[in-house]
Amino acid sequence: MTVPDAAIEAVLRRDRVVTLAGLLALTGLAWLDLARLAREADDMARMGMAQTTPWTAADAALAAGMWIVMMTAMMLPSAAPMILVFTAVNRKRQGAGSARHVETGGFLLGYVAVWGLVSALATGLEWILQRAALLSGSLQTSTPLLGGAILIAAGAYQLTPLKRACLSRCQTPLGFLLSEWRAGRAGAVVMGLRHGLFCVGCCWVLMALLFVGGVMNLVWIAAIAGFVLLEKVVRPGRLVPWGAGAALIAWGGFVLAHGR
Repeated sequence: MTVPDAAIEAVLRRDRVVTLAGLLALTGLAWLDLARLAREADDMARMGMAQTTPWTAADAALAAGMWIVMMTAMMLPSAAPMILVFTAVNRKRQGAGSARHVETGGFLLGYVAVWGLVSALATGLEWILQRAALLSGSLQTSTPLLGGAILIAAGAYQLTPLKRACLSRCQTPLGFLLSEWRAGRAGAVVMGLRHGLFCVGCCWVLMALLFVGGVMNLVWIAAIAGFVLLEKVVRPGRLVPWGAGAALIAWGGFVLAHGR
C-alpha cells in the first residue's frame, strides 16, 4: 500500500522534533556537567591543588571522562545538521510504517565513538604535557613557545587540502549520505563512524587550541565550538577556514615574538 505524501511529511516533522529535542537534551546535559567540572577545577586551582604527582588510574579515568563530556558538548551541535538529514533520508527510504529512531541512535553512537577515541588521545596528551611541566594549574600552556607553536600549527592546517576535503564532506550532509549510505542498524553505525572520522579530520587541530586558552575555560571552549559550527553551516568555500588560518598564524607569530 502506498503511503500518502502528507502522511510521510507529518512523520518527517515529528522525527525532526524528536531528534532535535534529543540532541538539545544531550548537549544541554553535557554543557551543564562541563560547567560543574570547570567550577571544580577552578576551585582546586585557587586552593593550589593542581595535579603535581604522577597520575593514577583514577586520575586518568576522570580526565578521560572530562574530555568525553567536553567533546560531546562541543561537537554535537555541529553534527546536528547531518543527523537531522540522516533522519529524514532514512525515513523516506523506509516509509512511515515503523519507528526509525534506532538507526538515528546508531548513527549518533558511531559519531560519538570516534570522538571518544579522540578524548582518549587528548587525555594522553594532557598527561604528557603535565609530566613535562608544560601546563599550568588551569591546564593552559605554560610557555609562549608551545602556545605559539600550537596556534601556528592550527592555522597552517586550516589551509591544507586535507582540511578542505574533510570540511567539504561535513558541509554537504545530503551529498555525504548519498555517497556513504549503508542500510540497516549496523550501516547507520558505520555511517556515524565515517562522518565522525571526516569531522575529526576537519577539526582535530582546533581541539589542540584548548590547551592554549585553557582546557576548562568555558568561554574559550564555547568560542571554538561556535567556530566549528560556523565552518560547517556556512556556504562551502575557503573564506572562513583560510581567514581563520591566517588569523591563527598571525596570533601565533605575535605570541612567539612577544612572549605572551
